Amino acid sequence: MGIRVANVSKRFGDFQAVDDVSVDVESGSLVALLGPSGSGKSTLLRLIAGLEETDDGRIWITGEEATGRSVQDRQVGFVFQHFALFKHRTVRQNVSFGLELRRWKGDAIRRRVDELLELVQLQGLGNRYPSQLSGGQRQRVALARALAVQPRVLLLDEPFSALDAKVRKELRAWLRNLHDEMHVTTVIVTHDQEEAMEVAEKIVVMNHGKVEQIGTPAEIYDQPATPFVMGFIGAVNVLPQGAMGVAGPGPEAGAAEAQLFVRPHDVEVFTAQQEGTVAVELRRLTHLGRDLQAELVMADGQVITAQIPREQMAFDSLQPGCRLFVRSREARSFVPDYSI
Repeated sequence: MGIRVANVSKRFGDFQAVDDVSVDVESGSLVALLGPSGSGKSTLLRLIAGLEETDDGRIWITGEEATGRSVQDRQVGFVFQHFALFKHRTVRQNVSFGLELRRWKGDAIRRRVDELLELVQLQGLGNRYPSQLSGGQRQRVALARALAVQPRVLLLDEPFSALDAKVRKELRAWLRNLHDEMHVTTVIVTHDQEEAMEVAEKIVVMNHGKVEQIGTPAEIYDQPATPFVMGFIGAVNVLPQGAMGVAGPGPEAGAAEAQLFVRPHDVEVFTAQQEGTVAVELRRLTHLGRDLQAELVMADGQVITAQIPREQMAFDSLQPGCRLFVRSREARSFVPDYSI
């Protein structure tokens, strides 16, 4: 086992940041801690790193208990959100910093730094300063520095959130490829659902300091365990039971107050009435490249969103205010959790 977290809790004053959390991270895997702000994901990462002390519970890293160990003794590589590079040191000097602290010799440091700069695709930039690099390049320097000391695990706290969307996407693909080469046990914290789905083999969804669900990206998206998970992972329409021709609570609900959760791509839209459809009014049609996004108003005034492939409908003839018909291709029912 790469990392084992068992019944760990952490409180800051009256705020319960992490509440009896247990997570296993397989050796060599890449796992994402995903959740909104305040869900406890960054605190959990800092507890694993030893940057915070647990109130309760135990932590193991590569089979050895680390609960009471210092940050240095845990041998983890940590990458922060805002790079945390030394501005007065060159790229080479930033990457070699941890090796110098561990009293590596000059030739060994040079060889290791050369290997890492090639690994993170920054050959030829070793003598530049952080101010002379792009945001994406600075984050790769931070990753190289974390990897320099050959950590047992690599921990990344929202490493790409300070970058623009295009650079974030490029670095996600780069990180995934890097992990496939190195197979270092890696945990990445993110609030970006797309990022977690793209890079991680498993996702730990957190909310209010607790784990809502652990699973592969496909399991989390297709088989959400709770209404929070379904609402947080991807867009969803939340409707009362009986809406869009779907009657009665599903097996997950079993109560009259259950709500219907329908993904926008599971809303079928027709220009003429079909079996099982209900009438809606088109409020807005947005072009999203290959797909169209339709905002539709139901008879009770509720607005729902549908995602429609362009080839499915003659969209040129559709105008705001026109009458359309919808039904659900697939839906899930959940009882709302009013305790959160």
